[in-house]
Amino acid sequence: MGSGVALALAAVAGVALQLQQARLWPWQAYAGLLAVALLVLPCLLVLLRRWQAGAQCWRGAGRGLLWLLVLLFFFAWPGLRACWFARDALPDALDGSDALVIGVVAAMPRLQPDAQRLRLAVESAQTRDGRPLRLPPRIELSWYAVPTAERFRQGPQALQDAQAMHAVRQQVRQALPQLQAGDRWRLPLRLRQPSGSLNPLAFDYERWLWEQGVQATAYVRVASPDDAAGGWTPQWLGDSGRFRLERYRQQVRDRIETYLDGHGDSSPWRRSAGVIAALVTGEQRAIDQQDWEVFRITGVAHLMAISGLHVTMFAWLAMQAVGWLWRRSGRLMLWVPLPVAAMWGGLTLAAAYAVFSGWGVPAQRTIWMLTAWVLLRSAGLRWPWHASLAAAAVVVLAIDPWALQQPGFWLSFVAVAVLLVLAGPADGRANATSEARAPNASHVPDASGATDGADAGGWRRSLALGSRRLRAGARQLWQLQWRLTLVLAPLTLALFGQVSVVGLLANLVAIPVVTLLVTPLAMLGVLLGPAWLVAAQLMQWLGGWLEWLAQWPLAAWRAPQIPWSLALLGAAGAVLLTVRVPLPWRVLGLPCLVVALLWRPVAPKEGEFRVLALDVGQGGAVLVQTHRHVLLYDAGPRYGAYGNAGERVIVPVMQAQGLRPDVLVLSHGDDDHVGGAWDVLRTFAGTEVLASFGADRLNRPASEGLSPPPWRSWMHCQAGQSWERDGVRFEFLHPPAWLLAQSEAAGPMPAQVLLGRPAPRVSTNSLSCVLRVSSRHGVTALLTGDIGRTEELDLWDLQRPALAAHWLLVPHHGSGGSSSRRFIDAVGARFAVAQAGHRNPFGHPAEAVAHRYGEAGSAFFATPQCGASEWQSAQPDGLLCERVRSRRYWHR
Repeated sequence: MGSGVALALAAVAGVALQLQQARLWPWQAYAGLLAVALLVLPCLLVLLRRWQAGAQCWRGAGRGLLWLLVLLFFFAWPGLRACWFARDALPDALDGSDALVIGVVAAMPRLQPDAQRLRLAVESAQTRDGRPLRLPPRIELSWYAVPTAERFRQGPQALQDAQAMHAVRQQVRQALPQLQAGDRWRLPLRLRQPSGSLNPLAFDYERWLWEQGVQATAYVRVASPDDAAGGWTPQWLGDSGRFRLERYRQQVRDRIETYLDGHGDSSPWRRSAGVIAALVTGEQRAIDQQDWEVFRITGVAHLMAISGLHVTMFAWLAMQAVGWLWRRSGRLMLWVPLPVAAMWGGLTLAAAYAVFSGWGVPAQRTIWMLTAWVLLRSAGLRWPWHASLAAAAVVVLAIDPWALQQPGFWLSFVAVAVLLVLAGPADGRANATSEARAPNASHVPDASGATDGADAGGWRRSLALGSRRLRAGARQLWQLQWRLTLVLAPLTLALFGQVSVVGLLANLVAIPVVTLLVTPLAMLGVLLGPAWLVAAQLMQWLGGWLEWLAQWPLAAWRAPQIPWSLALLGAAGAVLLTVRVPLPWRVLGLPCLVVALLWRPVAPKEGEFRVLALDVGQGGAVLVQTHRHVLLYDAGPRYGAYGNAGERVIVPVMQAQGLRPDVLVLSHGDDDHVGGAWDVLRTFAGTEVLASFGADRLNRPASEGLSPPPWRSWMHCQAGQSWERDGVRFEFLHPPAWLLAQSEAAGPMPAQVLLGRPAPRVSTNSLSCVLRVSSRHGVTALLTGDIGRTEELDLWDLQRPALAAHWLLVPHHGSGGSSSRRFIDAVGARFAVAQAGHRNPFGHPAEAVAHRYGEAGSAFFATPQCGASEWQSAQPDGLLCERVRSRRYWHR
């Protein structure tokens, strides 16, 4: 046990070390390390055989060196592969350029409310003047539809309604060509380097693209008359004959959606179709987001993907089917023994199912474990389960080292290990007993019924035996499920910041329903369509019950995402509590588990505060945390027709850090500052809102209907308002009351406040709430919204002393119409942070603005280069950029 597991841990350690690199070394360095490992390793294995009878110290030194060589190999191997992959990256000179690309649709296209998303395998490309281009082999592509853009302009919040979303998807389907995997297209593209927002403990889009083998993104350009004349229009070039498996997966997915979409109430059937399609093809993005939320809260999300349980069940069924067919032919049984044929046939069919379903990490782990088991059984050998599991982990990492970063890797392998630890000994005794008592498989009563009279009460004993086995199976499932839930709780907290409280109950019902009924029926539907109807009806029943569980007040327990060191400590403590070990060890397990579950990040001290300027793209969102309270300044932009910064960035970051806003300040009503407000308010119900506009101007999603608003109170921000939390003072410097009145057409602007200047036009930007935050020791941050030079001059004239600050949120994303030199000098900030989108169309922040801050002695940071940035009043001379703290070689 020790040697196999130790070598697997060495492989994990080597990959983990390489994945921590901020920059790649030259490929020659990795190649040299790899050569050393490959040359020394065989020699060492020979020496270890000779040292078996030698001194203990030599054997120990040899094993240590073997462990080091394995670590070295698994450090160098992903590094060398990363160097090869990085050579195909999109050059900086082509970022934002246009190209005419011929390529093949390499994966199932995904229909979304505003576009079709697809992956393109590039065959050739050229510039506008006909020069050939060398592009990355894979491009993540968006093909936008005009009808959705029109619908978005009419009201983006309407797309929150499920029926409206489906209607828009149908518009997109009609407006765009029907793309299929394997089709060859000529497309005019606007190329982009992989780029995404980077925030602490949030989704890393750039890492995800790297893991998918994608090194460029693009969108299909709308053809102008000149483009059409020059041949720069999308054109279908026929079926390439490539990616046949993806084409068949797409056909099956579309068949499921078409077959179920027309039955009964359209919405429940559509949602069921998404789950059925995910279970058959592995296309998890077919599942409705509302259903995903229910599955996550109830802890059954693992069942809605192709898990190891599904693959194992499929392999068992396939082995039974192959064995039944093999028995029909005596010639086949003489050629290959029945057990060998059944094992290899079942493994082959299970591998085909795993590949067809997307080849996820849980499926890979199961296939490699099954492969090891079949090979050993065929050779007449037996390995302990931990050796098979370790070998599967090593194979997975050798094929895809970046799988180590996926939650599925850890949950899959740890869950199987825990199950085998908990069930292994008892399972082994049960198997031995059953094998000893099992009758000869070749004995089958003949059809004449001659054996019926031998035992008239045989059916009663069979029924009683079946009932006992059912009760024993249910009891064993209960024992395994609660123990597994306890052991995985620290890991799920580290990965997701959430533990399902109702997950134990939900899994007791969902596991047999999904594994034994829904999944087999879903797969059978590929041959017999009506099976999909039965599977969908079962899912509707199960989904309704899960929704009821998810609505329980304490259905899920949320906590900050804990460090991995504590997660492993907590998992070890849970294992000690669930296995048979001496009492002192069990007593030791309890504090380990409690420490992990109750961990909380360190909050600012009384009288101090922390500022976290989030990376939300072209928009604003800043967290201000005191000792016990949190204020959120702005809620980020809307992303197209179906997403926003609230649900994608702000809520995940706050939940991962265990934060909940007490106050939401909406500086003004522009969409890039309030686009995510509703999702923030809906998630954190009872938040107080301070804004420069009325609540009636915040778009309400159509799905909310006439439900009560989620906020506790809504008031206008106004110059002179102030309050204190935990020794930290908050004060609004802008807008003045007369400007708010002017915006509401409630009265004329007082002439005495114009200071000899013409009356400004009241715009949403000019109404921005300017917030000053001061620590007990006088360290200050100034948050300015989108004020322009006019408002800056007003503040300079009326409240010049109050402008002085150590940290400044640069006005209006650093636009050229703000940050006047007089204002910059009055603030005198040590750090100036501009929130803007990467390569945004407005050119924010302007180079002249950044230059002015530099001349004034301010350190200027912009989110495209810095990512999210953190600053603390207790350490006012330091600012930390997320792109520096979490820098990895796949980041731009």
